[in-house]
Amino acid sequence: MTDGTDGPADRARTRRPKLGRWLAGGAVATLATVLGLTLALRSGAAPACAAPPRAAAPVAAALLAPPAAGTLNKGKSTFYDSKGEGGNCSYPSAPADRLYVALGPSEYADGAACGGYLDVTGPKGKVRVMIMDQCPECAPGHIDLSREAFARIADPVQGIVNVSYRLVVDPPLAGPLTFRIKEGASQYWFAVLVAGHGNPLRAVEVRQGSSGNWRAAARESYNYWLIDSGAGPGPYQIRVTDTRGHRVTATGIRMAPSQVQRSTVRMYGGTSGGTTTTSRSPSASPTPRASATPRPTPSASTTPLAETATPAASASDPAALPPVPVAATTPGCGT
Repeated sequence: MTDGTDGPADRARTRRPKLGRWLAGGAVATLATVLGLTLALRSGAAPACAAPPRAAAPVAAALLAPPAAGTLNKGKSTFYDSKGEGGNCSYPSAPADRLYVALGPSEYADGAACGGYLDVTGPKGKVRVMIMDQCPECAPGHIDLSREAFARIADPVQGIVNVSYRLVVDPPLAGPLTFRIKEGASQYWFAVLVAGHGNPLRAVEVRQGSSGNWRAAARESYNYWLIDSGAGPGPYQIRVTDTRGHRVTATGIRMAPSQVQRSTVRMYGGTSGGTTTTSRSPSASPTPRASATPRPTPSASTTPLAETATPAASASDPAALPPVPVAATTPGCGT
């Protein structure tokens, strides 16, 4: 991101919880309380009766959702350079045209926006960008474009400009779906990255061979879909559903960590080298879970995979703080 004078800053795409100040403040408050009670007891005076603590005001959970299809959003844009990396969405690299965007945490939505596209309009015109990254410091309505994309809509010396943007529905696809099994995966722990889907994804399901039960994978914030107990040794069928209800199934996905496996099935609009149709039935989305962002380095594999179409199938609690020790009740304080 840039301030308009020094150029874009290199930014780590991870969220760091700011706990130090809270812990320090809590420690100071606790120490002060203990010292006060100690001094009062040494002087022989009974400690004053403290008013009961007030319950903490409820904190509204952040609304995590990608930009809604068909909704025009207005805000501002800055720009940055990913250095060719694929961002928090864990893609092996940035798009070849280098037209991409990072969204703030609320719109990145723990990875739910990954792989979608925005049409962004600025002072000089419009550009279409792929959602590839998270901008931890960006408030809702603040998007962070690549330097190349920003130059399409504004003069980079401006640094920050007002923009409008809209999520693209069914953007043209560059090719069929690709699948990348994560490093460290095995028959006992399954993780796959799906790319080339156009619309954001709603669900990914996996089954061993062609006769096993479908198992729902859970999306991580870094855009891999996980089955913690594994999905068997493979090969797999992987059924993919997007937010527009398109659903397709690719077969022959191998347990080949780090390799990009290219199928012959497209998310919509037909296939290359086969007959596949898609159904349009929404399916429940798994709850994303926060996790650290890996930086995979895959090698490409272009072996075509078979594909089939299948009919649609029906489809946090905050940790409690540890109890705080309370001094014994003093006579005369409500007893």
